[in-house]
Amino acid sequence: MAEHEHGSMNTDTQQKTFDGFMTFVTRAVIVIIGILLFMAVFAR
Repeated sequence: MAEHEHGSMNTDTQQKTFDGFMTFVTRAVIVIIGILLFMAVFAR
């Protein structure tokens, strides 16, 4: 059985993926809120 040392795994790729996902989600939420505000102001 292989020895595994806790905390020794390289997580750079996972961190980049998570950072990209969080950036996408943040921008998507900002766009959605902007659309909702636009609809609230101009839609009757």
